[in-house]
Amino acid sequence: MAQKLGGTAIEAFWAGTSFLLTSTVFQPITGSLSTIFGRKPLIYITLFLFTVGSIMAGVANNFTIILIGRCIQGIGGGGVITCTEVLLTDLVPLRFRGQYFGFFSMMWAIGTVTGPVIGGAFAQKASWRWIFYFNLFFAGAGFILVPIFLRLKQVPHSIQEKLKKVDWIGAFIFIGSVTSILIPISWGGVMYDWDHAKTVAPLVIGFAGLIAFIAYEYYIPAQPMIPLRLFYNRTASANYLGTFIHGIILWCFLYYLPLYYQAIKGYSPIMSGVALFPQTFTVAPASVVVGIAITVLGKYRYFIWVGWVLTILGCGILALLDLDTTVVEWVFLNLVSGVGTGMLFPSLGYAIQSSAEPADVAFSVAMFSFFRAFGQAFGVAIGGVIFQNALVSKLSEFPALKEVAGEYAKDAVALVEVIKHMPKGELRDQLMWSYSEALKPVWYAMTGFAAFAGIVSLLTREQNLDVELQTDQGLKEKKKKKSVPEEEGVREKL
Repeated sequence: MAQKLGGTAIEAFWAGTSFLLTSTVFQPITGSLSTIFGRKPLIYITLFLFTVGSIMAGVANNFTIILIGRCIQGIGGGGVITCTEVLLTDLVPLRFRGQYFGFFSMMWAIGTVTGPVIGGAFAQKASWRWIFYFNLFFAGAGFILVPIFLRLKQVPHSIQEKLKKVDWIGAFIFIGSVTSILIPISWGGVMYDWDHAKTVAPLVIGFAGLIAFIAYEYYIPAQPMIPLRLFYNRTASANYLGTFIHGIILWCFLYYLPLYYQAIKGYSPIMSGVALFPQTFTVAPASVVVGIAITVLGKYRYFIWVGWVLTILGCGILALLDLDTTVVEWVFLNLVSGVGTGMLFPSLGYAIQSSAEPADVAFSVAMFSFFRAFGQAFGVAIGGVIFQNALVSKLSEFPALKEVAGEYAKDAVALVEVIKHMPKGELRDQLMWSYSEALKPVWYAMTGFAAFAGIVSLLTREQNLDVELQTDQGLKEKKKKKSVPEEEGVREKL
């Protein structure tokens, strides 16, 4: 895409990052607005934004339009994710939600893996524009099916009354603060060094803004955008943290494992996506099975603990990946972490939802989606810092590579192409060994994160899942037609 449009590497970088950034920032806001204005209107709006963004990116002839389109697409995409998960809490009682969230996780896993493969195929065999046009088939299906099947109760009150309920100031502070954090997290170590003022200053401002946001939400608005009471419960707090770390680990897998396959095994981008199947296609069935099991047993705590144990083990054994790892070996090394992270999808969601008051379930689900996406943004950044430092250290062990160690370590993706185009010989072998060894500290760090989350998860309490469904935005009840005898009785009385 960058070659066709004459864009720079930085513009190509932001074409990918802008979607993740905007989809993350607007998820809690979408959840709050859906409570005020109704689920169905927000589904239409977010689906419309996703469609418009996809069209803009698809027809763009310069990166300015692509970036605008990707930002709009991200707002819509993040909103669709939040709306669908929140909507489930209006339709399904708590006890039975696990199996549905398991299927949601399965769709996420399948889409995450097949997306890069399909996108790579379009880019190589057809046109990069089809990466965006392809979304229109699903958006079109949504516009057709939603009005037919999704008949929800409307939220009372006028538009004016609803607009007054929106926490505009809180939303402004939240968007500004989170954006100020995510932008430097995205460009740190890529566009600017981590100790550069353009990285440090926005981070400081962003975290200061979040502190101000918390204070504002606690003292000022009558109907806050994010009710802080969501975090008063220790089960919820422990598992929001677990969800954040879950996102960190997942995105490190999805980002750095393909780089291993491309740099060390020489796979193409498409084949590196296929190589992720052993892990991501165990996430899906593990999510579904655990969701059904929780529905049957009415217990979720042990699944959280087992999930973290398997994730710890799975992250740790990834450090065994090296230059000589065979296909059979890396397939089995990926299975454990896939099962572990898959088990955590529905079980973490259950812990968070069951600890929330009925009126706050929609907010709790929106924050669940937000913390997972927020963790994903941090995952690439944390992995990048660890990888860069480790790679500089490993490259410095070889005199021929010591002088270029800093330059090579700046961009893990670009270094893959350097390795592929370098002629076979001792220098290439040294570079590949350094790349492989530099990835191991990333897996060690993920093991530490998983262990910390596992320890914190011990604070989780088992809650009763047999709770009556309480919602003001469920499905409309069909009007019962009077039977013939009833109609005759009414006539006789008259």
